[in-house]
Amino acid sequence: MIKYDFEESIGYWLTVTHQAYIRNLESTLAPHGITFRQAQVLGYLAIEGPLSQAELASKMLIEPPSLVGVIDRMEANELIERRPCPNDRRKKIIHTLASANRVWKKVVKCAKQVRSQATDNLTEREQATLKRLLEKVRNNVT
Repeated sequence: MIKYDFEESIGYWLTVTHQAYIRNLESTLAPHGITFRQAQVLGYLAIEGPLSQAELASKMLIEPPSLVGVIDRMEANELIERRPCPNDRRKKIIHTLASANRVWKKVVKCAKQVRSQATDNLTEREQATLKRLLEKVRNNVT
């Protein structure tokens, strides 16, 4: 067995916590027929506005070909559409459609439910401290 002090590793705790959080979110979204990847697409489009498929894949930490199926299904469900990039005809820019708003409202409701569960036994001060410390860690690695 390879030895490593996982219990002392901030990377280990960030990873296992992130995985547990995402699994919980996935199971909360599933009854609504929404996948985590679909929620991610809508989330990044809500934060950033229209993005190219390559930009979106990069933000989601997946390869562009892996995103194609998600985009195809969302486009078929009339949640998003691909539009030509005005500056580069090879690129397609992903835009949300009006019908994405009802799905986004469900995503937000599920996300708030998971957030509430995750912070259930944390005081407001502890939550503020956690956010501040996570921001410091993020800044250290970017």
